[in-house]
Amino acid sequence: MDAETALDDAYFDYCPWDFVDRASAGQRAAQDAHQRRLAESGARLGPRCYVSPAAGVFTGTLRLGADSYIAGHAYVTGEVTGGDDCTVNPYATVRGRITLGDGVRIGAHSSLLGFNHGFAPDRPVHQQPLTSKGITVGDDVWIGSHVVVLDGVTIGDHCVVGAGAVVTKDLAPWTVAAGNPARPLRGRRAQVGPRRDRAVSGALPGGLPDDLSDGPSGDLSGDLGDAVARFADRARAQAADLIARCWNPEAGRYADRPGAPATVRAHCDAVEIADLLMGSPPEQLAADEHAERLRALQDPGSGLVPEFAPDGGPGVLPAPAADGWIDDGTAEYHVLAVSYALDLLGSRLTQPVHVVRCMTADQLLARLGSLPWRTRTWSAGAWVDCWATGAHRNLELGVEDGEPGALEALFGWLTTRVDPWTGMWGTAESPAAGRLQLVNGYYRLTRGSYAQFGLDVPYAERVVDTVLAHGRDQRWFTAGRENACNVLDVAHPLWLAGRRGGHRAAEVRTWAEEQLTRALGRWRDGAGFGFGPAGEDGGGPGREPGLQGTEMWLAIVWLLADLVGVADRLAYRPRGVHRPEPARSPGFATPG
Repeated sequence: MDAETALDDAYFDYCPWDFVDRASAGQRAAQDAHQRRLAESGARLGPRCYVSPAAGVFTGTLRLGADSYIAGHAYVTGEVTGGDDCTVNPYATVRGRITLGDGVRIGAHSSLLGFNHGFAPDRPVHQQPLTSKGITVGDDVWIGSHVVVLDGVTIGDHCVVGAGAVVTKDLAPWTVAAGNPARPLRGRRAQVGPRRDRAVSGALPGGLPDDLSDGPSGDLSGDLGDAVARFADRARAQAADLIARCWNPEAGRYADRPGAPATVRAHCDAVEIADLLMGSPPEQLAADEHAERLRALQDPGSGLVPEFAPDGGPGVLPAPAADGWIDDGTAEYHVLAVSYALDLLGSRLTQPVHVVRCMTADQLLARLGSLPWRTRTWSAGAWVDCWATGAHRNLELGVEDGEPGALEALFGWLTTRVDPWTGMWGTAESPAAGRLQLVNGYYRLTRGSYAQFGLDVPYAERVVDTVLAHGRDQRWFTAGRENACNVLDVAHPLWLAGRRGGHRAAEVRTWAEEQLTRALGRWRDGAGFGFGPAGEDGGGPGREPGLQGTEMWLAIVWLLADLVGVADRLAYRPRGVHRPEPARSPGFATPG
């Protein structure tokens, strides 16, 4: 077998859905022979089925209907019966007495365990008798990755089970469930998107409606779903006005709020809010005019974008350091803000980010080693965010780094410096701020690197542990003390690290429910969200509603709603700086 054929065979182990359309004649013949061997052991497979030779299939009974498959490294034993269009994805385990309806999807690394044994104290565990009540899964069911379904459970028709759930009890038809133990989040048939048939409650600015704020704690997702739908309707109806209040027609620029100076970020925030809530650019300029104004701000020598001068004219950057980098935190953030605003306007930066392009791998490693990881972890993470975003934009423009391997050097340095006990970079905590610098720096670092480039974060479960511990710090997360930065810097890591597993999922959801409830009550009619109390260093625009607070809290509301399971009720999804999806999928290659 040559290398190319071997590679193709391995492809079908992991992507079996492509076998019918893409397999060669030789591969089809080999699969037919494999199915004949399975049939000799009693298997009965319908037309267009595929069973990977790399799967461990040792069944007493195996029945699969048409168009079903078992992917590579799945482990299937016992008495397994499935209908049409059933899929067992890579590394899934299906054991015991299992009955699947039509159209069942079993995600990678999930386990359906249709057997059990006792643990009475009169004998060792390995001598306990086995029992098998069996597992029944109805039609049109999606079981996400890393789910465990225990013996005796029935999952009704049309259910969806979220990643990482542990299903210990029956689920009624049409249930969307998640958590450990799994519990219903809502009905799959519930109306999604904005509630156009209901008046928007006037209770939102001062708090949640009475039917949400009263009553015992517990599963609030149904009420929260209604609340976020009403909030989204309210925000969409007011979006144009809250952007217009921040536009200075004489200067032709945006300020964060009336009376504040014009800033580059305010223009970018206006673009993001308009895209999120209206699906169009802000009304003050045409899309190409917005794009041209932002593109014209880029400094031709460095590729950075300075802040406006006090008189409103072009800004001036400081002199470069010995490695060519220009240390200007505002200009560094503008690499993110301006480039993502241009994305939303269907445009790109005029030129590469030269300070990134010209930095060699050795200079990059020296700079990383000199960052204030022990004293100002947020600043260190912000620098990584800027550099990695510049590298992403340069690749997007088809520009290679000055020396090959700089981007790989970044991820190599990060991989070898991460703390396996916390999953983070930098100092663990300080008496004055707790884990604030550590967690906030983690968000900025991973946003620009792992999240932006579509790579899994290391030690994801430890990240969840660290972030949850920080999220309980009363100095930063009691009512009236939160600001957008601090809540975002917990919500995003919990979303990012938890999306492929269910580690402490119930605790994550409880934290998100509480924060989402508070966030919805912060909206100010006609003005949007305020950023919140000043941070530990006095930074941030404060409590007054403005464009920065509105843009950030809109993204936070989406993240929290997704952690709770009601994000679809918002009918919006961030596409800019705070987008949940990677900008490159995955890795470093230029998009085709």
